[in-house]
Order: sequence, then C-alpha cells, then structure tokens
Amino acid sequence: MYKDKGCGKVNLENVDQIINLAGWVDSWRDHGSLLFLDLRDSTGTIQIVFDKSVNSTNHELASSIRNEWVIQVEGIVKKRIEGAENPNIPTGFIEVNATKLIVLNSSKTPPFEINNESVDETTRLKYRYLDLRSNKMQKNLKLRHELILEICNYLNNKDFVHIETPILIKSTPEGARDYIVPSRVHPGEYYALPQSPQQMKQMLMVSGFEKYFQIAKCFRDEDLRADRQPEFTQIDIEMSFIDEEDIFSYMEGLTRHIFETVSKINLPDSFPRITYQEAMEIYGSDKPDLRYGLKLIDLKHYTDVSDFKAFSTAERVKGIIVKDGGKYSRKMIDELTDFIKKYKAKGLAWMKLKDSSFDGGISKFFSVELQEKMQNELEIENGDILFMVGDESKIVLDALGHLRIEIAKREDLINKDKYCPIWVTEFPMFEYDDENERYVAMHHPFTAPRIEDINLLDTEPSQALSRGYDLTMNGYEIAGGSIRIHSTEVQEKVFSLLGLSKKEAVDKFGFLVEALTYGAPPHGGIAFGFDRLVMLLAGTENIRDVIAFPKTTSAASLMDESPSSVSNFQLNELGITIKENN
Repeated sequence: MYKDKGCGKVNLENVDQIINLAGWVDSWRDHGSLLFLDLRDSTGTIQIVFDKSVNSTNHELASSIRNEWVIQVEGIVKKRIEGAENPNIPTGFIEVNATKLIVLNSSKTPPFEINNESVDETTRLKYRYLDLRSNKMQKNLKLRHELILEICNYLNNKDFVHIETPILIKSTPEGARDYIVPSRVHPGEYYALPQSPQQMKQMLMVSGFEKYFQIAKCFRDEDLRADRQPEFTQIDIEMSFIDEEDIFSYMEGLTRHIFETVSKINLPDSFPRITYQEAMEIYGSDKPDLRYGLKLIDLKHYTDVSDFKAFSTAERVKGIIVKDGGKYSRKMIDELTDFIKKYKAKGLAWMKLKDSSFDGGISKFFSVELQEKMQNELEIENGDILFMVGDESKIVLDALGHLRIEIAKREDLINKDKYCPIWVTEFPMFEYDDENERYVAMHHPFTAPRIEDINLLDTEPSQALSRGYDLTMNGYEIAGGSIRIHSTEVQEKVFSLLGLSKKEAVDKFGFLVEALTYGAPPHGGIAFGFDRLVMLLAGTENIRDVIAFPKTTSAASLMDESPSSVSNFQLNELGITIKENN
C-alpha cells in the first residue's frame, strides 16, 4: 500500500506510530539541517520533517524535490513543539518525522500556484487538471458529491425510482436550440441531445411509474453566462396523481433536507409563494432576491399630475427608494443611467429628499403639494433618493429589476449567509413572438393551463395562466416545473395556438400525442438545476466553479480544445459537406 491513511486524517491519536503517506508536494521550506515539506492529498495536508542529522540521504533527496512532485513517505508521527502549532488546519498539532522517502513522479513547474485564487480563469480552465487539485475545487466537487447522495437517499426513501432516459432522441425544436447528432446508419437523418427528459418522463407516467427521478445530463445550444453551461445536470422528477400542493410539499421537504444535511442551513418549514405578476411588479424579476428590500413602487399617478411631461406618454412609471441617497453624486447617477440603458430604458430620472422637500433631478417639476403627498404616501425620509423609469411596462420592470440588484451590490445589502426560497406561480401560458407573429410557450408546450383558464384558450389565450411554478432562491431559479397536460384535446389546442398544424404536431411530438390517448394519468413534475444548486451552497456566483470540466462562455473547452474539426473521412461517412463561408 502506498499509504496507510489520508494526509488530512492523521491526528493526535497516531502520535508515535509509524505511518506511510503519499501525495503531492504542496510547499517546502529549507531551514538548513531541517527541511519542512507540506504533503497534500485529497483529504488535506500534513507537515513532513527531514532531519539531516538523522538521515542525510533522505534529506539530500528531499532537497531536490519541488512543488507538485508525487512522493511516498514513511515516518513517525510526533507532536509539534509548543509554539509551532497551526490551529487553522486539522493536522496543525502534529508532524511526521520522515524515515524513508520515495519519489513516485516528478513534475514540471506548474503554470500557477495550485491554491492561488487570483489566477485568471482562462489559465485555470486550460490547466483544469491542476486547478482541480486546489482546496477550493476539491471542496466544491465533494460538496457536489454529498448533494447527489442526499438527494438520491431522500427520494429513494419517498419511493421514487431512478430511471435513465435516452441521450440520443428525436429533435423537437421548441424552446432553446438543439444540439444535433448526424446518423451514419441513416444518412441525412439526425438525433438530438435532450434539452431535458421532458417527453420521456411523461412517457414513464403513462407507463405506470408513478414516482420517477433521474440525475440527467441535458444539453442546450444557447447563449451562455456565469450561471449557464451548454451541458448541465438536472435532478429530474415526475409524479402521477398529484397536484401543485403535492409538488410543493415534496420539493420543500427535499430542499430543506439537503440544505440542512449538507450545509447545516435551516430553511423555513413552509416556503412563501408569489405569483409571476406580483414578482414582476414588486421586484422586476421572476426570480426575486428577498435578502433585501428595494421594492418597486408605482409612480405613474404622481408623474401624471406633475409638470414632467417626458413621462406623460409612458405606459408605466415605477421607481425605487434608496436610503442615504446623499452620497449619490452626479457621476454615480450617470453610471446608473448608462447601466439601465443596457435594458432599453431611455433614461433614469431622480430626486433627493432634503429638509422635507425634493431637490435635484426632476424635482422642480413637482409642486409643493404633490411633494408633500408623495412624502406621506411613499414614507420617504430625509436623505433618501428616488430613482424613476418611465416606458413600456416590460422595459420599466426589466430595467428597474436589474437596477435593484445593482444598487443592492453597491450598497452592500446582500447577506451572503442568508437563504430565502420562494415559489413563483401562475406564469402566463404564452408569450407573443412579434418577429414570428405567433404565440410561444412561456415554459414548454406540455404545461397545463389553470383549470379555470381552459376556456380562455378559445377566447383570450394571452390572458390564460398556467399551472407552472419555479422555486427560486437569492435571485436564482433553482427549480422549475408544472402540472402537465394529460388531455389530448387540450394538448392539441395548445399545439394549435403555438402555430403547429396537426401534421406538424404529429411529426414533432407524435409519440407523446399518441401516448396521451392510452389512459394518461394526471401528472406533473419539476427539475432542479443541480449545478446552480451546488453553486449556491458553495457560495460562488460562477457555475464553472462547481463543474469538473466546464466550457467557457463561448462553449469551448480550453483544456481539450473542443469543439474541433474532424477528418474528411469521418464527414464522408456521415454524408456531410462543409459549406465554405463567403
């Protein structure tokens, strides 16, 4: 055996024992006749001492060793001398006096220090196998492992069955863009990589598996960002003979369980709920962060009776009150104005409350009487600043929603140790796509309408609300799902509203449409964005920090240099010709 136990597992109980250890050289310090070396493996680090007066051969060999060399050490565990202890690490009260040293492998000088967190991400991703040796990445991936175990144990104890669904499926381009895979056996035909196991898990409900889950790999060819990857992991869940309350109960229990067992975080016994419309009006987001206030307030009825005519034709005028607004200089306000313009807002109006009257910005357009009315009704206080945006409703809510987050960051209002889950419910069934002049599903085509809104599918589909729901936390959507359509009549009606003829619906979703005719039970489910969940618990805002081998924001892997070109032989086998760019 190379080692008797992990480096980080040696403790005071092992004092005076002879022990074999193996790992990577984390650092070394040459003090002349004494050489101190920190040995690291996946369990932690321990200090090794080479004493020239005891064994000059070992000391000489140890002097030639450098960082990241792989070695094996035999030695005697000893207490550190008083004053030399390091209480910051588990092995800080002991050390190993080496009696034998074997070099298992040397290492080139690494391009960066393993635990140097200031290294740029491009370098870390190129040498990901070195980055994964760091304490941070080891901790994050072990957290991921623990989370998987707890999720599986919890669902198993609730009688869920883990079932794997295919990776090569039929392309059904509704929603994000598919990754497609050409078939060599069927020239000119293609598989798709699943965006989610949505249709397959509905098949399982028709098949009589009433409680299904899967740790599922999913793929979406879409624009990327810090919390999104082209391939990602879902905790996919579906149940039969249930309604929303069953989903909420099971999933709140699961979420509480993993937060408590993995990270000792206690979540509320019951998660609050808010409708989609309320979330947008109050927070400007369908994934509201409840760790701070800064709620959006309606101001249109004030601006309409003011002399500020720029807002008179605006569909909506809303704003945010920020405490201690005196520190907002004109330069800072200009920065925030430029910030919201990224979200199509034309500008940012403002005024500060000073000595019980508004000052600066557009304050001169508000009469004394109107100012007094606003102070009383808005409960704005001296020193506060009021930011306002007027425009189309969608632009106002989106711009102020992002401004709310930006101000919270600037004001340091975000408590990173606080976790605030909330359900968002009653999403619209459809959004209208002006470019293609048709409705698109806000969630997906299999989401059921509210029972009381089914008739609206024939009369006012834009007003129909769905039985969809998202579980959000701290500004992130961590899970999303819905009660599904199990009626063929309703499903065909939804397909029709999405612009799909009966033939197109059969071509794209024929097996699902047919399956619903064979006694499909009422069913619904949810999918947790597993990577995002780990990201939250790891306390990072970058999803790449919790995935072993992630892609960049351009969907490239810097380590293995994928995607890459393939040989003409491979392309010929698939019957593919590359079109040259003009």
